[in-house]
Amino acid sequence: MRLFYALICFLILTTCSKNSVNDENCQFLLEIGINETINLGLPEFGNLRTSPGAMLIPSARNRGLIVSNTGNNNFVAFDAADPNHIFNPSCSVLTVKGFTGVCGCEEKNEFELINGLPTKSNSDETSTRCGLRRYRVEKSGNSLIIFN
Repeated sequence: MRLFYALICFLILTTCSKNSVNDENCQFLLEIGINETINLGLPEFGNLRTSPGAMLIPSARNRGLIVSNTGNNNFVAFDAADPNHIFNPSCSVLTVKGFTGVCGCEEKNEFELINGLPTKSNSDETSTRCGLRRYRVEKSGNSLIIFN
């Protein structure tokens, strides 16, 4: 009887799915160190400072940053490249439409710019299995410090 229970336990332990944060399908973005400071006092960031919304900030990262003011002085930042496919300079940088980031490639992946999760794809379900790469944001006075 012990052998039977041991066999059942062995089968349960070996058939469980792998729960890994390192999804092999989410490896298209470069691992780049980031340490950006955004001065919210500058006119180009006025809308981000005063009202909830999101904006693309081009930079030398994977293809820029998307910074969102989620209200109540809370900010989040994401990489502006779609992590679900190999980088294509003509389409894989997201465009910002409200709190949605839209990939310009054929599948038109969409991402929520508050939590970075995929919301829609016009192709198969696996094309949006990866969420946006999130960066840490700290507000210091009138500046946002974005880093990883």
